[in-house]
This record gives sequence, C-alpha cells and structure tokens, in this order.
Amino acid sequence: MFGINNFKKISEWVWELPSNFRADMEVPARVYASEKMLEDIFRDESIPQLVNTATLPGLVKYALVMPDAHEGYGFPIGGVAAIRASDGVISPGGIGFDQNCGVRVLLSDYQAAELKPYLEKLADKIQKEVPSGLGKGRQVKLSIEQIDKILEGGSKHLVEQGYGEAGDIEYCESNGCMRQAQAAVVSDKAKMRGRDQVGTLGSGNHFLEVQKVEEIFDEKVAQTFGLFAGQAVVMVHTGSRGLGHQNCTDYLQLLDKAASQYGIKIPDRELACVPFSSPEGQRFFSAMAAGANYAWANRQMITHHIRKAWQTVFSKGNLSLLYDVAHNIAKVETHEVDGQKMELVVHRKGATRALPAGHPEIPTKHKQVGQPVLIPGSMGTASYILVGSKGGRESWYSTAHGAGRTMSRHAAIKSISGQQIVKDLQALGIVVKCHNLRGIAEEAPQAYKNIDEVVEVVHKAGLSRRVAKLVPLAVIKGE
Repeated sequence: MFGINNFKKISEWVWELPSNFRADMEVPARVYASEKMLEDIFRDESIPQLVNTATLPGLVKYALVMPDAHEGYGFPIGGVAAIRASDGVISPGGIGFDQNCGVRVLLSDYQAAELKPYLEKLADKIQKEVPSGLGKGRQVKLSIEQIDKILEGGSKHLVEQGYGEAGDIEYCESNGCMRQAQAAVVSDKAKMRGRDQVGTLGSGNHFLEVQKVEEIFDEKVAQTFGLFAGQAVVMVHTGSRGLGHQNCTDYLQLLDKAASQYGIKIPDRELACVPFSSPEGQRFFSAMAAGANYAWANRQMITHHIRKAWQTVFSKGNLSLLYDVAHNIAKVETHEVDGQKMELVVHRKGATRALPAGHPEIPTKHKQVGQPVLIPGSMGTASYILVGSKGGRESWYSTAHGAGRTMSRHAAIKSISGQQIVKDLQALGIVVKCHNLRGIAEEAPQAYKNIDEVVEVVHKAGLSRRVAKLVPLAVIKGE
C-alpha cells in the first residue's frame, strides 16, 4: 500500500511518484491536483492505474493524470502518456471505449435573457431533433458505403454534403478528420452499430446544454473567441457511440493476443498494447482514427439538427462553431524532449488538447491567443472555456476534460433520487429534458468533483487559462 506521503511535491499543483517506486516503472508518475484533491484521488484505483501506465515501453518523461482523475479501464480517466513513435507502443486502454468523446460549443448572437420566454420550446425542439439515450438511433439507417465515407472523411464529408458550413471544418480539432483513418480495418459489426447513430447523443454523461456566459475572465481572448457576457451558447458533449465502443472492443481482443508475440510484459491486461510501428499497431491506429472521424461526424450532424431547431424558434441569427475538441484520442505529434524534437504518440484519455498561441494547428483567428479549450461540468453546474498556454508544455499541451466522477453510476442510482435532482434544477430555473430519471441520478452533480476546483488547478498550474464561465439554462440528457 502507498499514499500521499510517497509523492514528492513539485509545486502547489503538481505531485510526483519517482520511477524507483516500483521496479517496472519506465518513468515517474505525475498528478496535477491540489493536496486535498490528491487525497480524494486515492479513494479509487486511479493512482495504481497511473503507476501501471508508467510501465509502458517507450514512455517519455512521465505518466500524467489530470485533476479530474478517476478510475478507468487500463489508464485512469484523465490520463496522458506520450510514447515514442519509433520504438514505443499504442494501447486502446489509453484512449477509451468512447473513441473521440469530445465537446463543441456553438455561439449565438443572442443575450440569454432574450431566450428565456422561448427556452422550453427550444429545448423541446432540440430533444425532438436529436435522439438521445442508450442505443437510441435515427429512423433512417445509412448504408455501409455511406458509413465508410464518414469513417474516412469525418465531419468534413458531412459539410461537403450540405450538413454544415466552412467554419465547422476550420474550427474543429484536426479539421474534423484524421487522415490516417481506414474504413477497411473497422469491423462490419462496428459499422452496423453505427448505421443509425450519426446525429445522436447517447447516454451516460453525454449531454446537450443551452448555456449562458456568466463570467468573463479574459476580455481580450473572449473577444477573439466571439464571447460576450450574458451570451447564449450551446454545448454538445458526445462521442462515437456504439461504433467506437465496438471498435475498441474488437482491438482490445486483437492486441491482447498479439502482445505476447512482441515479448511485452504489462502489469494489467487492461493495458493491452503492441508496438506502434507493428502491423497490429498501425491497424489499430487507423481503426481508432476512423472511430474519431465518426465522432466528429456525429457532433457535426447534431449541430445541423440543433441549427434546424434553433431556426424554427428564432427568426434571425444562426449558431457558429467556436471550437470542437476531442478528449479520448491518440495522435502522432512532434514535441521537444530534452532539447530534441521527437515524434510521439500522445494518448489522451479524458484529457483535452490545449495548444498555445502561435501553434501551427490553431485556426488563423486564434493564432495570437491560443486554442479554445472546452471543459464541461457535471449536470446543472458550470462549464468553462479556457485557452491553451505555453505552460502546458510539461503536459504535452494537455489539460483536464471535465469534472471527474467521485461516485460510481451504480452508487449514484442507489443513493440519489433522479426526481429530486430534476426538482432541484427546475428550482434554479434550469429546463430539464430527459427520457429516463435513472440517467439523471447517474449523472447528478453530487456524483462528480467540483468543476471550479478542477479548473482552478489547470489554470494555476499553467496548463490552460480561464476565459469564461458558462452556466446551464436548459439540459437535454440521454437515458
């Protein structure tokens, strides 16, 4: 057993477990957290999972976890690992079952106060346009040929088909398409699960919210992003649905069998991995990229239907995309390691990319300030817009992705009343749309960490800087 006393305090917000803590660790394990939050993280298996992650071949510098850390499959959720592309591995457990689960924010020209008389109607229209819930799909099923085009073309393909506008590509991470994707390496079973789910929200912690810009922390950056105090915005949080889950399941089985051929020893089967450069590693990376493209297409189609709903309620104005970020993904990136540029496979599982000003992958509009960073809160609480910072260099320009659970879904259902949560939110003037109260209980604010504390850590640690605080006006949930 070990605890907080085993960690060295690097700063007020960074804690490190040295690589000599366990003989099989390749690198130290680092946690971004306040002292109080670090103690809370020890309540589940997050830290043991982080230590296991630190054993992966090819890891550079450290295995990291963000302040929203909680127990996951293989990696802890909130985990970040940069692994050499030349001789390191790739691990599905370092990405997650919901490949490219992510967030996008749409901006309106309206003050939130102008929406108030129409909020109930707007929420009803959005809920009708965007199916939500476990396994819920659209009435029209796409052909396998259409799915293949989405897997290789992502949101860009949908925009070209008329389901969006040019800005939807420009203001999306990777322009909404990973070029390494190959539809041929995604199983037929995964494709079948995805045929009716393009443009659907799903269940669990996925949500769609109409929000208000409650507070601006950085006027200059906010202005660049197109944000103003009191503004009405829409946030979408979802991923690759059943297709991504099946895709991850398929490759976990394949890589688990293949790992022994390469003599890789891991302390936990959930960390199944193969050399990135191996045929199996390249195949998985291409399949994961296809799953990521599906997720971007899903959020793009949801955007199309939100705009339809918006235009039936309001006679003027449209919704423009601020940005779309992934927080379950692996990407090949070039970073400086000990003074030398190196190609790394950066695994982010429940962690958001946060590029600083001047980075070549940032849209021209944001070049001078940095990449927009979107961190959603738990249901009924605040969400945040931040901006990437040069201080994030130590974390491979990564930051937190949300509030992070403190209670399992099963425990939440047993101890929290979904009906009471709805009443509490309505008492705060928040419109709630949900098909099943079980889903409300699972995602109750009490089941999550305090989002304000999570954001304070990443802000003060320099991983990303606060720009604006958002509060919910209407919540559309899955199951």
